[in-house]
Amino acid sequence: MPIRAVLWDVDDTLFDYTGSDRAGALRHMKAEGLLDRHPSPEAALERWKQVMNEQFARFLSGELGFHEHRRERARSFLGTSLTDEEADLWFGRYVTLYEQAWTLFPDAVPALDALTPAYRHGALSNSSTANQDRKLHRLGIRRRFEVLLCADELGHAKPAPEAFHAGCEALGLPPSEVAYVGDRHDIDARAADEAGLSGVWIDRSGAPHPGPVAGVRRITGLAELPGLLAALP
Repeated sequence: MPIRAVLWDVDDTLFDYTGSDRAGALRHMKAEGLLDRHPSPEAALERWKQVMNEQFARFLSGELGFHEHRRERARSFLGTSLTDEEADLWFGRYVTLYEQAWTLFPDAVPALDALTPAYRHGALSNSSTANQDRKLHRLGIRRRFEVLLCADELGHAKPAPEAFHAGCEALGLPPSEVAYVGDRHDIDARAADEAGLSGVWIDRSGAPHPGPVAGVRRITGLAELPGLLAALP
């Protein structure tokens, strides 16, 4: 059967999470007087990313709620004890600066325009529903998606097949009629393939990737997506 709908990842697929986070984190650390604690701004950002990955993994596993994982990011990055209120305030100051930097990738809206109305659209994210709903509204594209499903309410996170199947069920389509587009070759494209969807990896680095990702559908920009989807059996 032909592809009838596209399920989208959000962060670093449509939304430039890495760029927005980098800008917000640097401004936050400068405002808090924290950059001098690190050998360089890049070292500070690397530590920020390491802490985020550690604590977000705890959120995805169900060990922490979304707001709790943010508090643990604050405590771990600062290396100090904070009350919940102190952690919320500290992280909230970062969020304000991060949100000021929010931006879509330049090819996001043109791709959505090019694919509509030939394909229906939904979003499936490993973040929280409230966070992604607010983000998509702020970025002006929430109305593009019939459904928005996130790990916190699903009880399943990618790469679990249950997460992908929930997206298909919400659209009322079998996995064979749904493509999934994400920025990770493993938990997005390959996992979607294994769940019976057609996974597509958006690799904006443009670099060659041998061996481990062989066989994964790969595009380097969303302008390539309409042609790829049209060619799928």
